[in-house]
Amino acid sequence: MTKLLGLIGGISPESTIDYYRLILDAYRRVMNDGSAPRILINSLNMQEALAYLNASDLDGLTEFLLIEIGRLHRAGADLGLITANTPHLVFDAVAARSPIPLISIVEATRDYAQECGFRKLGLFGTRFTMQARFFFDVFERAGMTLVVPDLADQDFIHDKYMNELTAGIFNDATRNRMLAIAHDLIKTHAIQALILGGTELPLLLRDADIGVPWLDTTRIHVARAVEELLW
Repeated sequence: MTKLLGLIGGISPESTIDYYRLILDAYRRVMNDGSAPRILINSLNMQEALAYLNASDLDGLTEFLLIEIGRLHRAGADLGLITANTPHLVFDAVAARSPIPLISIVEATRDYAQECGFRKLGLFGTRFTMQARFFFDVFERAGMTLVVPDLADQDFIHDKYMNELTAGIFNDATRNRMLAIAHDLIKTHAIQALILGGTELPLLLRDADIGVPWLDTTRIHVARAVEELLW
């Protein structure tokens, strides 16, 4: 019997759906026998998680996530994913106390970037993700440099992320502005790839061609999870 994968979802509802679909697709491509993975989803109230983030209460966010991971553990999950980038702000603290192994979206993305030979990358995400150190520290330890948009562009990305993308609103004006910000990063900083460090961002941008690769953190996280499920 394959391992049971537990997902902490709902923090970003649209991407939780994307995770589920992509896990099924990736698993079936490997197995090719009509089978499907065993998955549990603990769908959280996004507003609770955001309240901790907005209050800079990282201890509160850690405890909140540990309670919810505990529910997955009691339901029989063998390993877990937090299906959003921003809560990985407290990943190390959560993983150290988690009753089940957790797969880091940041570490999985770093490993993928290393395999591709990238040295300098851009990063899109929520304001929390672009301004905190958790992505930067993981990549810098591997000898890679990350750059983010200027503060005005960060504000735009954060606002559209929280008020449109998490609500399932994807419009051309937002897409075009984000693509312009991406092109500016490429021109100004000569980045070799751009990390979509928010799991809603691929739903808006993953099919766009900007001249350098997108690193779709959702797909990278899913690929690592399927490897672990079948190991």
